[in-house]
Amino acid sequence: MSGVVLRRPFLAHLTRCGLLAQVERSSAPLAQLGSQCKAFSRSMSAHIELTVPPPQALLKPLIVPKKLLLGPGPSNISSRVQEAGGKQVIGHMHTEMFEIMNEIKAGIQYAFQTTNKLTLAISGSGHAAMEAALANVVEPGDVVLIGIHGVWGERAADIAERIGGDVRRFVIPAGQKFTLQEIDQALLQHKPSLFFITHGESSSGVVQELDGIGPLCHKHNCLLLVDSVASLGGVPLYMDKQGIDILYSGSQKVLNCPPGTAPLSFNDKACQKIFNRKTKPTTLYLDMSWLSNLWGCDGSPRKYHHTTPITGLFALREALAILAEEGLEKNWKLHQENAEYLYKGIQELGLELFVKDKASRLPTVTTIAVPDGYEWKDITDFIMKKYQIEITGGLGPTIGKVLRIGLMGINCTKANADLVLGALKDALKQCKKSKH
Repeated sequence: MSGVVLRRPFLAHLTRCGLLAQVERSSAPLAQLGSQCKAFSRSMSAHIELTVPPPQALLKPLIVPKKLLLGPGPSNISSRVQEAGGKQVIGHMHTEMFEIMNEIKAGIQYAFQTTNKLTLAISGSGHAAMEAALANVVEPGDVVLIGIHGVWGERAADIAERIGGDVRRFVIPAGQKFTLQEIDQALLQHKPSLFFITHGESSSGVVQELDGIGPLCHKHNCLLLVDSVASLGGVPLYMDKQGIDILYSGSQKVLNCPPGTAPLSFNDKACQKIFNRKTKPTTLYLDMSWLSNLWGCDGSPRKYHHTTPITGLFALREALAILAEEGLEKNWKLHQENAEYLYKGIQELGLELFVKDKASRLPTVTTIAVPDGYEWKDITDFIMKKYQIEITGGLGPTIGKVLRIGLMGINCTKANADLVLGALKDALKQCKKSKH
């Protein structure tokens, strides 16, 4: 062993292995010793048994049934978006990826009708964008007024409370929309720094009129935050003209894109609030001081923050390209016309629309009052089992009260309306009515 220095941890290891004695008795070269150690290691590994076997389900091919998704989302994906999302991955910090992100930013600016520099896509669903919006502009103690006419206002209130905001709930019954007079009075009473409202309330099927709300908020020195997850691309929306300070949406509804990316935009007034905070946001993942840089919105060289959902962004880019090619006005008109066609068919079946005011009905998601004597789940289960068509029941305050049908993006056709109306007619005949 002349000329060979064995360090203490290695000596201890050899002692445990029972090999040190062999080393001392032998003048075998170090290479032989290494070979013996490797052999011992292989021998030990062979005697360690796995306690968790390979899952049998994963040893079979993936099977995904074909279904027509006519609920409130997600909606079916177009073949073009599906193909884009199936492309090979590139690096999230590659220059080509930055160019794709720039194209996505431009697509969101078109869809939102805004020129805001701080426009991007959150790596997450619409919920993540909601949280990003609130976490970046709300600090502990800030008064936050939340307009609630369905489940999404409740979710926003929950998030704002977790951040430490002084949340004031402004509630009206599901199926109704807020008036400018009501909003003005609430702003005067609570004096919030932020007012949240949902444009397309998919739990109740209501579209909120936005004209005039922005100027009211600004009169009261308040930012306006709007949820457009269920409305974007299907209902007229003008971020800049309507004075919306913060706007977010989702990818999986009218855009016909897989869930997991969420458009979000802040105007200059909102940015002043974000970048002059007294405290850091409660979330690093959704911190706009990082994300604005990652998305090339701050004019500085981009730095790593997190690994973006690369193939999800490919899909979002293609979905926005399709929207740009078809045009917003054409999409808005299509969704309104087909929604009215669906309304007529529903009423001809003797069913009642949940939203009474025609002007308040959300074109992308239609709500039907559950007919007397029926269990809503019997109807949705029957339609899924027999027709492989998804429609859903209510959510939040409308659970047990409504059936929800979504005609969004590529699914927004008269042919699909006829399919779901036929399935509903069959369900009303086949599902048992209760005696009460």
